[in-house]
Amino acid sequence: MAKEWGYASHNGPDHWHELYPIAKGDNQSPIELHTKDIRHDPSLLPWSASYDPGSCKTILNNGKTCRVVFDDTYDRSMLRGGPLTGPYRLRQFHLHWGASDDHGSEHSVDGVKYAAELHLVHWNPKYNTFGEALKQPDGIAVVGIFLKIGREKGEFQLFLDALDKVKTKGKEAPFTNFDPSCLFPACRDYWTYHGSFTTPPCEECIVWLFLEEAMMAKLRSLFSSAENEPPVPLVGNWRPPQPIKGRVVRASFK
Repeated sequence: MAKEWGYASHNGPDHWHELYPIAKGDNQSPIELHTKDIRHDPSLLPWSASYDPGSCKTILNNGKTCRVVFDDTYDRSMLRGGPLTGPYRLRQFHLHWGASDDHGSEHSVDGVKYAAELHLVHWNPKYNTFGEALKQPDGIAVVGIFLKIGREKGEFQLFLDALDKVKTKGKEAPFTNFDPSCLFPACRDYWTYHGSFTTPPCEECIVWLFLEEAMMAKLRSLFSSAENEPPVPLVGNWRPPQPIKGRVVRASFK
């Protein structure tokens, strides 16, 4: 059996390219956002999300992250505008976080890391299936949001409470009637660039919309071990920044 990727020294980000060569590609994520090198692009439009709370289905702990899954069989929960050429369907959102509150985000801004990072993953329905979208440079759109430790908005509490039902690896629970637009900060300013998934296979199919403003949240403890195993905290599930290799990052704001 092939060794499974993870975040430990023997199977962590430095080893991913051994199983997934694209992890050393030219369009990998995350990256360091250096604001002095980012140019404002006045042609970038505002973005909008219209999410149907009824499309939210389940929450699960897969031992590497916690993920909330949505029904994406038709155009129910959609992302539009910004750098995107058409509407994208919401499929899932998940988190990356650290072992302490001073790091855990995957992207960083001028060297500053946040406690955690939230990714809302959408796909372009013009490619008919999620699997087909993964093969296209504009197949996937991810809204990235920094989280810092503090008092969260009320609706966010629903998500945090749901985490208590999936504390250990392999746990899944119904999670319905949740509108993930409550996860967005008030300011919609964003950076955008072409990149990849930050977990294997690290496909380079993502239009990133990374929000400049961070959200406040208090994270809960989860475990990467199953219920019947000795408890192993699920922490440090972040990939370090990758080389930018000539890519241009654009800002929707001055």
